[in-house]
Amino acid sequence: MAETTGTMAASSAISSRWGRGLRRCLAHPLLWPLLTLILLLAGNGLFNPGFLALQWRDGHLYGNLIDIAHRAAPLALVSLGMTLVIALRGLDISVGAVLAIAATVAAWTIGHVSNDGLLPLWLAIAAALAAGALCGLWNGWLVVGAGMQPIVATLILMVAGRGIAQSISGGQILTLYYAPYSFLGNGFVLGLPFSLFVVAAVFALLQLALRKTALGLFVRAIGHNPQAAHVAGVRARAITLGAYVFCGIAAALAGLLVSSNVNSADANNAGLLLELDAILAVALGGSLLGGGRFSLAGSLLGALIIQALTTTIYAIGVPPQVNLAVKAVLVFAVMLLQSPLCRGQLRALLRLRAERRA
Repeated sequence: MAETTGTMAASSAISSRWGRGLRRCLAHPLLWPLLTLILLLAGNGLFNPGFLALQWRDGHLYGNLIDIAHRAAPLALVSLGMTLVIALRGLDISVGAVLAIAATVAAWTIGHVSNDGLLPLWLAIAAALAAGALCGLWNGWLVVGAGMQPIVATLILMVAGRGIAQSISGGQILTLYYAPYSFLGNGFVLGLPFSLFVVAAVFALLQLALRKTALGLFVRAIGHNPQAAHVAGVRARAITLGAYVFCGIAAALAGLLVSSNVNSADANNAGLLLELDAILAVALGGSLLGGGRFSLAGSLLGALIIQALTTTIYAIGVPPQVNLAVKAVLVFAVMLLQSPLCRGQLRALLRLRAERRA
């Protein structure tokens, strides 16, 4: 009898632990973005048996999965910068224009410097990053210094940015013939695209800063309650300004990858509507658009989801313009799910159905 009681108690304890583990797993913010990505990839694998195949050829790894990750790299960089801004209750809808400015500045720099050695490459990278930082500083000053609403402040550069880029390029598409620069967007390291290492480095540095220093705590405090954070002594204005600068630098890095990948800089079309994709990636990753709660890993998953969705739409032969409609539906769905009123009504409906079944 004692053995039976002990066995039942042990079984009950194991079941309780499994239940707690399952609830913890279901409540994890990365579960649904990860599940969405897996379902997208699995669906492609079912309709196209060779979709998930990987090949090692000429010292490089090839396959659709590698292509998705490679093509999502610029969006992933911009999404990391956007995550930090949104976590602080901000928004930056000028990232597409900043990408175009940085790409044009880099192409112009290479075109006006002798293509000998690596000096033009470093000059182009430094010039592009400086341009992105200046754009971020401008946006941050309008938000922090002038007190403008973030969407209005960044709308100014969104409208004027492409005009600035076209002025630098003379209204022309700048073509590049410089192998070291092309390596940024087309090169491979250890068999993988170099762009993936750029994203990994930026993610690791940002994660380190947010996890191993007080910066992450400050960002959450400002996002939850800016006034309380200010009273507590948090330098909210400086941190917000720094977030916009970082967002500009992230967009500039994305511009380097985009322009080096196609060996040209198109001031009119580079990064067009990228701000929509970046905001959607952040939202899909589980970050609250109202600030406070954010996930860098979730934003990376969101960028991969968007690129996988785009690849799926093209693979099944749907017209490209439908891609924009699908993204709009996703934005609508995400905003509804993030609405406290909508979530409350959904929980009440599920509770009512459960009571009726009981």
